[in-house]
Amino acid sequence: MSAAARTTVRLAYQVHGASSAGVSKSPLVVLHGLFGSKSNWGSLSKAFARDLDRDVWTLDARNHGTSPHHPTHNYDVLAADVRDFLHDHDLARRKPILIGHSMGAKICMVLALRHPDLVKLLVPVDNAPLDAAISSDFPKYVRAMREIEAKGVSKQSEADAMLEQVEPALAIRQFLLTNLVRDHDHDDPSSRRMKFRVPLDILAKSLDYMGDFPVRPADGLVYRGPTLFVRGTFSRYVPDDVLPLIGQLFPRFKVEDINAGHWVQAEKPQEFKEVVETWIRDEEEKIAEQGG
Repeated sequence: MSAAARTTVRLAYQVHGASSAGVSKSPLVVLHGLFGSKSNWGSLSKAFARDLDRDVWTLDARNHGTSPHHPTHNYDVLAADVRDFLHDHDLARRKPILIGHSMGAKICMVLALRHPDLVKLLVPVDNAPLDAAISSDFPKYVRAMREIEAKGVSKQSEADAMLEQVEPALAIRQFLLTNLVRDHDHDDPSSRRMKFRVPLDILAKSLDYMGDFPVRPADGLVYRGPTLFVRGTFSRYVPDDVLPLIGQLFPRFKVEDINAGHWVQAEKPQEFKEVVETWIRDEEEKIAEQGG
């Protein structure tokens, strides 16, 4: 694709490699959630690469991690970014397995529905293909993060103390603070001022879009590949009453429940890993038996 015609951004990524024998297998492509990054999946991705013996590609979505910033942030463009990434890195030909959490789950679902030929297996983690208001916690996080930047803190402990006023859970604060970095662009080179690497203004304006899902059953788009929905039993993102809708869009779906909240893979990493790996092995075996 020519630079002039390109409307997507080139995503930052990390690859955890397989053995030489595993290079021929379908790669895993992993997408994080809102305010996350590829680094959140480092340990799990290394484990997937080892246990399933294949390449695992972890991506930073636009406006996250070290990927470029762009004022447009919705699921149409987020999915298009990943589509182009698959083509740019010759992954489309290898029929990847997509795993995405929260925002990443919706990105994966949109991509699979619009380009089903690109996706071998699909694993959405704790999100559903419907319009639903995102947690009221996220606007609070953005406000607190803006206050932290405005104060010009120089230590992570200062930022944590301010964030604690809106989020008592240490694990979530630590997750959000992975985005806090030294501000090397500040006018004073000796300054130890810190800033968030995510563009808070853009994400604040885009929060409502993160609750949307741009595909409806009436659109006639269906992903008929095997799909595993992993949900946290203490989370509200994939309620039982949405399962019929899921079945319309993803008719070959299965649900696995894990006793966790919304951050399933962070709260129960070993159980999550075993559930996903077992399902992938089983589905690939079925595909091989069918001559696929």
